Amino acid sequence: MSKITFLGAGSSVFAKNVLGDCMMTPALQGFELALFDINEERLKDSENMLNNLKLTLGSTCTVQAYTNRKAALRGAKYVVNAIQVGGYDPCTITDFEIPKKYGLRQTIGDTLGIGGIFRNLRTIPVMLDFAKDINEVCPNALFLNYTNPMAVLTNAMITYGGVQTVGLCHSVQRCIPYLFKDLDIDTEGVHTKIAGINHMAWLLEVTKDGVDLYPEIKRRAREKQQEQHEDMVRYEMMFRFGYYVTESSEHNAEYHPYFIKRNYPELIERFNIPLDEYPRRCERQIKRWATMRDELVNNKNLGHTRSHEYASFMFEAMETNNPFKIGGNVMNTGLITNLPEETIVEVPCLVDASGVTPTYVGDLPPQLAALNRTNINTQLLTLEAAVTGKKEHIYHAALLDPHTAAELSIDDIVAMCDDLIEAHGDWLPKFV
Repeated sequence: MSKITFLGAGSSVFAKNVLGDCMMTPALQGFELALFDINEERLKDSENMLNNLKLTLGSTCTVQAYTNRKAALRGAKYVVNAIQVGGYDPCTITDFEIPKKYGLRQTIGDTLGIGGIFRNLRTIPVMLDFAKDINEVCPNALFLNYTNPMAVLTNAMITYGGVQTVGLCHSVQRCIPYLFKDLDIDTEGVHTKIAGINHMAWLLEVTKDGVDLYPEIKRRAREKQQEQHEDMVRYEMMFRFGYYVTESSEHNAEYHPYFIKRNYPELIERFNIPLDEYPRRCERQIKRWATMRDELVNNKNLGHTRSHEYASFMFEAMETNNPFKIGGNVMNTGLITNLPEETIVEVPCLVDASGVTPTYVGDLPPQLAALNRTNINTQLLTLEAAVTGKKEHIYHAALLDPHTAAELSIDDIVAMCDDLIEAHGDWLPKFV
């Protein structure tokens, strides 16, 4: 029996999306859906939910929960990763509250910036433990990483874990639907080309019947920018640098040195930036789970509509050899020629029975490559810190982060890193 293993299966809503999609896919019938999570209560909830869903959908997939990770992975053909190390409490709270003491504010803090650096440092050791198990019990498995920080974790699994890995994010799928709905433009018949790095990939081309849609997009965006809305940062970046970026304005507000600035507090209102947004989302989700649990876990009539998540479509393409196109995070093996080869890039990829084949992009426009490199610098130095255990590389990563460096002095950045290391305690490995 073929097997799909889901690591972090206690994330019940996401497990429902990905594995519910698999249950609805004819080519995946008969697969074992293996669930693993360190939280046994949440693991049991997801097992009950998926068994109810299986009956409703009439799927022949089997659902099996494991408390032993290696057993869950043994013989897997595909592995889906959706873990969060340290959770909201204490680790995300720490990532936000200590920087605040230094006057450094964040919005999401899960990808770049000081929050992204420390999320990487506590997650990479866990991921490399996964890699050891995978190499022992399912060495040919395809590992789909959904966990942030996407670029660094995917790089760690490939470069230091030796695991066949593709990073998957929602931002590419959502880019055009979100933008065009916002500007009241019809998406039918639209062709796009998107490439860059995760959360900072660029809408390089957008056409309909061979006509470039960018002039009309920018015209409507300038009209909309006269009033406050939720995407003001991305529109500003498009006006200044020429291209629309895939990930949200709240994310991009903290990827650059231009928007969250103590000396210019009026920018927060001008660009409608929701500071501390991720902690608010976490608290809302915790409260919602209390009311959602019965609806999901104990619902004998639980239904499902196939989602837009890439995973089941990729598995289907590999099982049937019917090609499917994704935006995937992969090593830059000469794909984007003006970005470093040791980094992860997000590019169009073709998926079929031969696996995942990334496509060649060539040079990005120079200003876009330059913006990407500012984030890549911190990504690569964070990975260097994780694999060498050297504290100095944590400092380097933070010192080169665009938002952090624009706000704090060298001394304050180093002191903040030391405070974060101490506060995280055993959630981090020891650094010297």
